[in-house]
Amino acid sequence: MNTKATGNHELSPAAMYHALGLHMHQPPGNLRLLIDENEWEARQIIRCYERVPRYARNFAGTARIHVGFSGILLEQMRSPDIIDRYRKFVDIPAVLESYREAKNIELIGMGYYHPIFPLIPREDWDDQLISGRQIMADTFGREPRGFWPPEMAFDMEMVPALAKAGYEYVVVDGVHVKATDEKTPLDTYRPYVARRGGAKITVIPRDRDLSNAQESGLDAGWFVGEATRRAGPSSGGASSAGPSSRSASPPLVTTWSDGENGGWFRNMAEEASFFGHFFAPFIQRVQSGESPIHPVLISDYLKRYPPQAEAFVKTGAWNVASTSGYDFSQWAGSETRRRAIEKIFDVSRRYWALRGLGPTGDMKRRLEEARRIMLESETSCFLFWGDAWVPRLYERTERAEQQLRAIEGAHD
Repeated sequence: MNTKATGNHELSPAAMYHALGLHMHQPPGNLRLLIDENEWEARQIIRCYERVPRYARNFAGTARIHVGFSGILLEQMRSPDIIDRYRKFVDIPAVLESYREAKNIELIGMGYYHPIFPLIPREDWDDQLISGRQIMADTFGREPRGFWPPEMAFDMEMVPALAKAGYEYVVVDGVHVKATDEKTPLDTYRPYVARRGGAKITVIPRDRDLSNAQESGLDAGWFVGEATRRAGPSSGGASSAGPSSRSASPPLVTTWSDGENGGWFRNMAEEASFFGHFFAPFIQRVQSGESPIHPVLISDYLKRYPPQAEAFVKTGAWNVASTSGYDFSQWAGSETRRRAIEKIFDVSRRYWALRGLGPTGDMKRRLEEARRIMLESETSCFLFWGDAWVPRLYERTERAEQQLRAIEGAHD
């Protein structure tokens, strides 16, 4: 099978499809911190962003990749200072332009500051979602159709907010997806419709086990065999869903992982990295006709096979280390972190109360600055990396409170 023929592959119910996703994020100020304190790691990370569009271009007729960027990462990559200091490694504006030009890369949105949405005030969701979409559109010339929940942290209350923001689908960890009809076994390898509060969105279940392998290391032969075993017509599906349950649509195997964390992605010897050891050989198998699984963009799949069945998603996140992701313990598992989350809610309440007073002039400017800093304090990394990172959260809430106190004083 040649590259051109594969690129023009017509989606068929008899085939199997693979949606590959990579998640990209760096906390506020981290690109500058890395270049100051650990230049080798800075070089490893920035090269991760450059490899994706290069390999997508090398296999343009066959490869299909989904890439999500947090707004705060794009903000850093667009900074003139960061562009100048990383120029000895990569040309960042050229890298971003290559994403813009790649027709086989589907760009995915997320919250601007990469917050754990179920752990921040719902009043703050719209700002995180809208600003995240705006910087994606401004950077790449197109708004994302799909959404990646930071840390895969999701609950059904997000459905109306995502739909309002303009998202058509959301990728969630498949272990949390449950069929609405309890008599119908769930099939992890198909999309579903999720409804809440009069709104709806398409849910794309991610295969947790295959995604974990994608993040840590795998080869093309193993992946093709394992994905076929799990999702092929004779597999019965992830939850014993028989072949008849897929009669209207072919299996969609979705794998998603971080794209710049760990030696597997950062390895400067590309032949031993994700792209050299797995991605290129997998695409070559597809081109030669050795793989029954075809790369696909989710938006193309949904256009051809819109979901019919409904499901709901249990509140939870992806698994991290020894945690299952059900209880958010990685981000709220200590008293220190729980108090920090309470502080976020307190500052948010004060902001919304003052906004209702309609400040003008200098007070309005202060309120806008407090808002920006407050939203930045909701960055998940300040909670993820244990109690040692919590002071970074408080540093921001204190700066926001300084602005809010000035406004409150003016209204006394």
